[in-house]
This record gives sequence, structure tokens and C-alpha cells, in this order.
Amino acid sequence: MSIEQLARANVRTLTPYQSARRLGGKGDVWLNANEFFQAPEFQLTAQTLNRYPECQPPVVIERYAAYAGVKPEQVLVSRGADEGIELLIRAFCEPGQDAVLYCPPTYGMYGVSAETLGVERRTVPSTANWQLDLPAIAENLSRVKLIYVCSPNNPTGNVLDADDLRKLLALAAGKALVVVDEAYIEFNPGSTVAGWLADYPHLVVLRTLSKAFALAGLRCGFTLANEPVIALLLKVIAPYPLSTPVADIAAQALDDAGIDTMRERVAEIAENRAWLMAALAPLPCVEQVFDSASNYVLVRFAAASNVFKTLWDQGIILRDQNKQPGLSGCLRITIGSRGECQQVVAALRALSGINE
Repeated sequence: MSIEQLARANVRTLTPYQSARRLGGKGDVWLNANEFFQAPEFQLTAQTLNRYPECQPPVVIERYAAYAGVKPEQVLVSRGADEGIELLIRAFCEPGQDAVLYCPPTYGMYGVSAETLGVERRTVPSTANWQLDLPAIAENLSRVKLIYVCSPNNPTGNVLDADDLRKLLALAAGKALVVVDEAYIEFNPGSTVAGWLADYPHLVVLRTLSKAFALAGLRCGFTLANEPVIALLLKVIAPYPLSTPVADIAAQALDDAGIDTMRERVAEIAENRAWLMAALAPLPCVEQVFDSASNYVLVRFAAASNVFKTLWDQGIILRDQNKQPGLSGCLRITIGSRGECQQVVAALRALSGINE
């Protein structure tokens, strides 16, 4: 029997998530992974590398709870929000029996994690304006244990309607957990549902330090939920999910100065986003620039493949969203520095035959 044959059948047929790094590219303008364009500086203060770290570092938990406005008992820290996605499936879904539901176009790891663990993936496409199709969701809840929704949504950049989220929670009560992925919430903080935890025992919120906190390389995320959910996740999490250096830097990022710096970062991104959207809109190669409440903007181009390759060849790396449902001709552009935004516009003007 070959090594391939020894693997689980669902893994043999699995299409892995194509992260920005897996897709590769060579350049100096990286606008395909929704990262911040400048690395923050931290000094390691913890020197106890001879000891195993805490499973849930108290300082990190307490500071994030204070920042998010929840109790420490409602916080779990993990290796990015991606681990939170998978922990929920491991804790709540029986392989071969239960299902997860999500609403494309959206983040791809909900489906990849479910498929990896042998759990059915059930999709209900979003409406034409990328909101929840509640009647269709209601018809597809049989055996669903987890409903993943993303707000602001990746890759579309829109915020889900708050009334629809409450209706979804009502639909799922007693049947499934509703998991609201708020990886980009710092760019639209007024839309958070973290304050709803007291009203909905089956609500879960995912967060991360990767985006607004500019710590994508740290791999530190959070799951916010009521205590019974957190207790179950603690049963299936790895013994030492955060290394000592990760916990050290996360705690620094979450002190008062770190949070102030994050908010300055968000303001800069918002200014650059407004500039880029205004500059893109009149270009002949651009069909539509979609509103965004995040650190990226989705753009529909008249010849997206040509645009993507032309900029790729110039070292400007964007994210192709053509294969996502309803996103034909769309590229996602991370909001970089003002200079990087200007390079994108200059390249597109040249492609359109516009002389500077």
C-alpha cells in the first residue's frame, strides 16, 4: 500500500487553502494578504524559554478581555483565529454526521477545516448585496452545528446587517452555534457583536491580532464565547498553543500604548483606503469599486486576468477572487502605504494608456 493510500480518503481529495504565501509571487508591493505594510517593533521581555508556557497566558487573556469588553472567562487565545475555527469543529461536530454552514463568497478556511475533519460543508450563497439569505439558511439547518459568518466579510469588505444577525441567532437557537468572524472588526468597531454574548449563549466571536494590530506573523487569535463554550474548547486545544515569545509580544500589543498605536494605524489605513478608492473609480479598466469597511478593497475589472498578471510582473501582488461565487472579474487589493497605493494606480493608468 502506498503512502498516498494510507492517508484518509478526504485528505487525499482535499484542495488546501491557498494562502498568499503558498501562491507565491516576487515583488516589493505585497497587497494580497491584508497585512499591515510596516512591521511593529517589540522587545522580548520573557526569558523563561526553558519552561513550557501557560496554556492560556493570564496577562494576554485579561488584557484582551478588557479591550473587547468581555469577562476573562469568555476569552480563549489560540494560534490565530484559524485555530479557533478548527477547535469549534473538533468540539461540536461529529465527523460523518454533522455539518457546518457558511455563506460564500467568504473566507475559505471554514470549508477547508470542515473537510479536513470529515465534517460536511454546507453553503448558502449570500444575496446579491452580500447579506445573509435567511430563508435559504432556515431551509438548510438540518444537522448543522456551526454557522460561520464573517463581518466585515472577507473578501467583499461589507458589514452584515445587525438585524439579520439577530434573526440568524433566533433561527439557530437550540440547534447550532453562530460564529461571527470579526478578524477585521477594528476597521469598523461599531459593528461588533461581542456585547451580545450576555443575550445569546450560542454566539461565538472570532478575533485576531493579525490585521489592525499588524501582527500577522505572530499567529495569535481569540475566541470570545460564554463559559460553557470556552470550557469545551479548552478540552480540545493543544497543551501549549502560544509560545512564550508570542504571549510576551501579544501582551505588549494589548497594553494601553499598543492599543493607541493600533488605532493610529487604523486611521492611516482608512485615509489610504479613501484615497485609493477615489483614484481607482475613474480608470477605464475599472468596472466597479465596492464599498469597504476593512483594510482592503474589492474591485471588478474589465479584464481582471490581464490586470492581475500585468501588475504581478511588475512586482505588485494582488489577490485574484475570480473563482469565488459572484466575484467574476474581481481582484482584492490590500490597503498599503500611500506610496504603494500610488504605485497601483500608476500601473493601472499605464495599463489603460493614460499618460501621467
